[in-house]
Amino acid sequence: MVEKSQTNKVLILLSGGIDSTSLVHYYLSKGEKIEAIFFDYGQLSCEREYQSAIAISKHYDIQIKRVNLGFTIRDQEGEFYCRNALFVLAACSFLGNSASYISIGVHSGTPYYDSTPAFIRDTQTILDGYFGGVFRITAPFLEFSKEQVYEYALRESVPIHLTYSCEMGQQEPCGSCLSCIDRRMLDEKSPRKD
Repeated sequence: MVEKSQTNKVLILLSGGIDSTSLVHYYLSKGEKIEAIFFDYGQLSCEREYQSAIAISKHYDIQIKRVNLGFTIRDQEGEFYCRNALFVLAACSFLGNSASYISIGVHSGTPYYDSTPAFIRDTQTILDGYFGGVFRITAPFLEFSKEQVYEYALRESVPIHLTYSCEMGQQEPCGSCLSCIDRRMLDEKSPRKD
């Protein structure tokens, strides 16, 4: 099993949204060496998400790599089956031979398998099978609700204004997709830090 130390690299799956941006802040605040990877999987919002990911990487002065998976992952009523598993496995190709972490910004409160402790355990089992414990998957916000992640971001002055959370990919968020509705509800429920 990998022991956590300053020499381990953390590769963050950075989508340009609040959760993954909060991950960047989380690890940097702990003094970790991080890099980010952005996956293009044919999503409508790809270019706008990537603009946000670039802005976030510049804000935090971290390296980011864009990777085109070469195919489109289609959603089934809002769920992209196997997306996070594909991302984690693909991210392994961008790690060296030394002990490393792949971090994903999943949180509780969703009906999706890939936001559960079981998904993290199952994915780690696959990584262990391939890499014998050298690569680890981490999900620091796994027990947080979406509201708690958002409150963390506000409290820690994470640059939420640089993030993007619309599924339609328009320059300005559409305001009516599920991600926009979630974002609006978070803004309404959470007290803003002045």
